Parts: sequence; structure tokens; C-alpha cells
Amino acid sequence: FHCGNGGNQWMLQLALLHTAWGLGSGQLHYSVPEESQHGAFVGRIAQDLGLEVGQLVPRMLRMVSKGAKDYFQVNVQNGIFFVNSRIDREELCAKSPVCSIHLEVLVDKPLAVFHVEVEITDINDNAPIFSVSEQTLAISESRPPGFHFLLAGASDADINGNALLTYKLSRNEHFILDLGSDKDQTKPPILTLKASLDREEVPVHHLVLTATDGGRPELSGTVQLVINVLDANDNPPVFNQSVYKVKLLENAAPGTLAITLNATDADQGTNQEIAYSFSSNVPSRFTEIFGINSHTGEVRVTGDVDFEDASVYDLQVVAQDKGNLPLSGHCQVVIEVLDLNDNAPEVSISSLSVPVPEDSPPGSVVALISVSDRDSGANGQVSCSLWPPGLPFQLASTFRNYYSLVVAEPLDRERVAEYRLVVMARDQGAPSLSVSSSLAVPISDVNDNAPTFAQPSYAVFVRENNPPGAHIFTVSASDPDLAENALLSYWMDEKLWPLASYVSVHSESGKLYALQSLDYEELKLLEFQVSARDAGLPSLCGNVTIQIFVVDENDNAPAVAGQEENSISLVAPVAAGHVVGKVRALDADSGYNAWLRYELLGGPGGPWQVGLYSGEVSARRAVDEAEGGPEQCLLVLVRDHGQPQRSVTATLSVSLVTSAQATHMDIRLPRPGEGARAPEEAANLYLIVAICSVSGLFLLAVLAYIALRCPCPAKEPVAFGPGTATLVCASEVGSWSYSNRHSHLLASVGSEAGAKSDLMVFSPSVPASAENGRQQDLLCAMVSTGRGLPLRILEMVRERCFPARKTLCSRPVGEGITKMVVLNLQIACMASFHISNSEDGLYRSASLWNIHLMEDASP
Repeated sequence: FHCGNGGNQWMLQLALLHTAWGLGSGQLHYSVPEESQHGAFVGRIAQDLGLEVGQLVPRMLRMVSKGAKDYFQVNVQNGIFFVNSRIDREELCAKSPVCSIHLEVLVDKPLAVFHVEVEITDINDNAPIFSVSEQTLAISESRPPGFHFLLAGASDADINGNALLTYKLSRNEHFILDLGSDKDQTKPPILTLKASLDREEVPVHHLVLTATDGGRPELSGTVQLVINVLDANDNPPVFNQSVYKVKLLENAAPGTLAITLNATDADQGTNQEIAYSFSSNVPSRFTEIFGINSHTGEVRVTGDVDFEDASVYDLQVVAQDKGNLPLSGHCQVVIEVLDLNDNAPEVSISSLSVPVPEDSPPGSVVALISVSDRDSGANGQVSCSLWPPGLPFQLASTFRNYYSLVVAEPLDRERVAEYRLVVMARDQGAPSLSVSSSLAVPISDVNDNAPTFAQPSYAVFVRENNPPGAHIFTVSASDPDLAENALLSYWMDEKLWPLASYVSVHSESGKLYALQSLDYEELKLLEFQVSARDAGLPSLCGNVTIQIFVVDENDNAPAVAGQEENSISLVAPVAAGHVVGKVRALDADSGYNAWLRYELLGGPGGPWQVGLYSGEVSARRAVDEAEGGPEQCLLVLVRDHGQPQRSVTATLSVSLVTSAQATHMDIRLPRPGEGARAPEEAANLYLIVAICSVSGLFLLAVLAYIALRCPCPAKEPVAFGPGTATLVCASEVGSWSYSNRHSHLLASVGSEAGAKSDLMVFSPSVPASAENGRQQDLLCAMVSTGRGLPLRILEMVRERCFPARKTLCSRPVGEGITKMVVLNLQIACMASFHISNSEDGLYRSASLWNIHLMEDASP
């Protein structure tokens, strides 16, 4: 608003005082005169709210009003609050003494609401008006001076001083106005006869009644008074009281009697008959609600009596007689309407900030809710609540009848994607009335869930010799988030071990492909991690461990060690059961594919035989020179148990001589005798040195393992070489194995071809019986008695790895013991240990122990 210089400065100070009070109570108060033009300055709302002008646009300052018209606007460039459209106070608030427009100013980031009240001040823009342009009175000339006549007064649409009317009568000799006291200025004007009338002298008097308001500048209206001087009726009707007060319940049914008026007339005849009517001063809207019986004076309800439209009805009633010169009397009927609780509360929801992010902290504002009730008193007092209970939202009261819907508990879109709320408003009337309004609050997704796999690890079995590019497995992760937050891609971590040459994963489908043909003899196990990452911001990932076990196929035929043909010379005769030599064969495969059996080709009944699984060639019966001949060629067939079965043949030439000194050759093991002891003793010496070295390394490994036990670094991709944790036992009827896997982080260190022996590992199961039908113990290590070193080693194995067993061999040592016992021990608790390198984080493993103990070896 504008304030001039000088005397108007106190108005500016008063406005500033109101503004400061509003800020202190959380509400801004402005005032602006009605009829202000578009663009008129109201206030600096940004400064009053404590906001920087530069924040108005980023924080999306906006104004919300309940009305259909936007009377005010805010310039977000400079924070000026100005008038947007013309305001007519009389149209907006009629005769209400206080006229205010309530607004809400909203800003985001964070959401805040400020209540603004703009008071519309009245200006003197309406002149007094009379309901008619001319009033006609009939006054008997017999009326004495001092007689009063009620005139129809003027009305002014303004309020307070601008509607305070004063009346002035045009100059004349017979009439004056009864102005009464200053407190009665709201009453209609009363014309008082100042001097007696003479009809014969002046039959008609023409006067001008002027009504002037109290505004600045003053406005006025006039009406013509036509006074006919008549002869007749001396006594006007008189009411028994000048003011009648009536209380009436709202919503009274049409026809309800409000009051019965009674006026009397001292005259007689037709001059005594009275007719009742409403004065012309009564507004037409009042006469639509109430009616009066002209004969009986009964005032009855004819329309809808609503307390919310008007709480008091002021009716001017005129009683007029039926004389030739009618006279009239008047009274005032004041009808007070009593309020009933006939209006349910109203709920208005504005500034709904949806969808709500699921990571919104408690206290975040979701919506603004205002409630109202047109009733008064307790009938208009409204309380607000949420239904159903137990939702993560609550109502926070900000001002009277204003609430904020705020987040009360953490939200989780994956549990509830949308909430259906019902806002219930109930008044305090009797009976109480209520209303409900429903709203949907959807929850928007936030990337708060990492991808997860169904299992922490997967074991995949792939046969060797697979075609390159073969699909071997599919990993699949799930993410309960939505859209990009659930869009997954897969990848492998290759920072410590190059997997790109072996396997790859499709980034979208999660399919694993073998990039090259896998060879069981070179690589038995691949272990690595596959990660799934979503496309959220920030992205989250989950890991799964993949173990690819290469399954052996029978792709290697047995190979005979030594020369293809070997000659043995024996001194005749040869005793039955005498071992003349041994065929030693190797198979690069494992399990059944490497389990070899030996057969002697030729007709049955010959003097020679071969051990089914040992390969030892011996005399079936006593053989002399005559039966054996000078030289015999033995053909030994060696074949595995794989599918398809593969085989190889070895040729052995046996000659019987009579010389005491004979020379012989064996494929791998020389015939027992003096000439072989020197190499065997050297081998035992190497074996003892190896055992001592490995034992020392084992002790160091145990200490390192204990030191590095906690914390244990994360598992990285590891390639596994040949060899399994297996204790193998051999006999003349076959080989059995017991596997106790203590660690997957094993790698075999050996020759390029890999260490092989005649000891086999059964996979996946062990046969229940051998050829001769006897049960064999899985943990049986068969050694001959009288040899201290093997027994000590077995006892050490039992104590270190199998403390629960009394002995490693549950069957007695007796006949049928093989000539050579080979312990191929790969025991995790003894031979496998981890060495952590803090710089490169690699894991190393000890080599397998291959302990070959021969029966004839010395301690």
C-alpha cells in the first residue's frame, strides 16, 4: 500500500508493527485498500519471510488460495508481493466488519509453508442510496406540531465511518428531522412536524432528503419527499413495544411461527382497521425468508433459515390503518438465529508432494491439509486424524485447522509401493459430524538394495575336451528395486588372475562360456567370483563364487614305462610263485580311467601268470628248462577301466639258462637281487632327505598359517592343478582310495607330464568287493612287518590327520601283501598350507608328498 508524506507515516509504522507481530507468530499480516489497481505494492514478502531473493526461483515459491480468483501475486525475481486483480470489498465480504484473504506461500527444497493474511480495508467508494427515488406521505392537517413520521432511510455498502449516514432536509417552514443522539445515527430518519399544516394553503409539500456518509471525501444521495396534506384519521396504530426480540433455530421448517405482532388504533371504524407489512427498508433477501400476515401480524418462516448465511435478521414492521388518510405505526423485530450442527467439516488437500522417495527422513512434509466447518462454537471446532492406524505417516498441526502430512517412520518401497490414506475430520457438535477424504501416496524407488544371488556359491561340472565357446552355466541375480535400479550387468574380477583366456560371462544374460577346450590333466578346478551390478546411482553390486570342476574323460591310453621289448634270463628251474619281473604302466587320466589291469595274452594253462592289478609276472607252477624252452615271448595287455576302454601291450622275453650268473632286464623295477640294492639304497637316502625337508617346511607353514589365520583375506580366483587329497592303498587285487579334502586351495607341483604311479583313485565311489570277493579297508596301508620306517610314517600320518583312529589299517597284515607299497599322500592337514604375500596377495601351496616305500629298502 501507499503511504503519503507527513501525517500518513503513522499508518506505515502501524503496518510494520503488524508485520513484525505476524512474523513472531508464524504468520504474515498485510493490509491493502480495496479497488487497488493491478501491480499495486503490498509488501516485500521475501524479506519478511527471511528468504533470499535468489532462492525464490530454485525453491519454486508459489502461492495457494482457496478462492476462485487470484487477487495477489509474488514477483519471484524481486520478492515483491503485489495486487494481481481488482478487489471489491463489498463484493467479497459485504458488510462484514473484518475482511481478510488467507493465503499459503509454499517453497520447496525443503518444503515449507507460510500463512499470509491480507486485510482488505474499506474506502469510501459507495455513495448512500435510497431504495426509491421518491417517497410519498399523507399527513392530516389536524396533526399537531411534534408529530413524527418514519421515513425510508438510505443504505451505504461501505462499513464503519464510510457507512455512517447523516441526513439533511431541504429548507422549509413546516418540517424538520429528528436526528436524535449520535448513537442513533444508524436508525432511519424521522420527519417531525414543526408547524401546523393548512391544506387549503399548501396541499402538497415537496422536500429533498439528503443522506451523507462519513467518508473522506463525503458521498451523498438524495430522495424526493412528496407530502400530501389531508384531512382525516387522527390516531395512528401503536405497537405495545417498539422492539421485539425473537430466538429461532436454524433450519426451521417453512411455516414456523416466529412472532405475532399486535398494534392498536384509537380510532373507530375503518380508521381502526390495521394492515401489517414490512417496511421498504427491509432487504429483499429477508422478505424471501420471512413473511408477515397483513391481517393477524404473524411473522412466519417462508424460506431457508441458515445460521451460516445470517445469524441475525433485523425486520422493520409497519402497521397502517385503513382510514381515508391512513396513519401508520412502526416497530423493530430482531430475530436471532440459533446455530445447529448441520454442516459437516470440509477437508482441502493442497501441495501434494508425490511420489515420496523411500529414503525420505522422518519429518518430511508430504501434503498440506486444511479443515473448516461453517458452524460456530463447538459445532465449528474440528479435529483431524488419519486412517488406518499403523501407517508411517502422521498429521502435525501447524495452525488452527491447518495440518501437515509428514513422514513418521522410514519407508520401504519394496515392502509397500503405495499407501492409501484417509483423512478424517470430525467436529465437536452433538451429534458430531465427520467427513473423510482419501489420497494415494505412491513411494518412488531408491537404489537401496544390492543384487543378490540365490546361493553364495555354485559348483559347475564340465567335461574336459569341451568345444571352445560352449555355454557351461548361467548365473542369475535378483534386485527388488525398480527400473534402472534393478537393471543388472554381470562381470568377472580379473585383477589378480587372468580368467579371460578360460571363461567369460555375458554382461546381460549372465551366461558363462568356456573360451577354450579344458584339459583335466592340466587344470582340474577353476574358482572365481562373478559380480552383478545394478544401474542405480550409486550402483550396488553382489558377488557369487563359481567353482568349475573339470570332469575327466578317458582320452589317454596307458603307456608302458621302459622299452617296448624286455628280456629276462632266469636260472632254471624256476619255483612256483617266483616273480620274474613287473610290467609298469602309467595313465595320464584319473579315477576309473587310470585304473589299470594286466592280462597275459595267449592260451590258458601256460606256466606264466601276471598280477591282475600289480603287473607282476610270476611262475604259475615250477618251470624247468624243458617246459620253459630256451626263450619265451610273453605278451601283456594293459587296459584301463574307462569308457571307451583304452589299452596298450608290452612284450617280455623270458629265457631259462643254466648259468649261476644271469642277467635280466625289467621295465621299471629290476629283479630282486644284489645288483639292485645300490640304486634302492640311494633312493631311500633321497627319500629320507626329502621327508626331513618337507617336515621342516611343514612346521614353518603351520606357524605362518596360525599367524595369518585372522583376518583372512577375501578369496580370489585360483587355478587348481592335478591331484586330490587322497590316501591310496594298493594290493594284488586292486587299488582303493580314501579322500579327505581339507582345503580347495591346492596346486600340484610336478613334472610336465605329472607324477603317476600304479596307485589309483576311485571316483566317485569305491567298489564293494575285489575280484576275490574280500572287503578291503579304505584307510588300509599295507606294509610288511619288520620294517620300522614305514610303520613310523604311518603312525605320524595317523596322529596328525586321523587322531580318532587307533590305526590306519583295520585289517591284519598277512599274506597277499604286495611286494611294494606306495603311499601317495596328498593330505591337506599336513601337505597343504597357505602362505600369504602381503604385496601381491597370492596364495601358494605346498607340493604333494609322493612317498614310495619299497619292501626291500633299508631303514
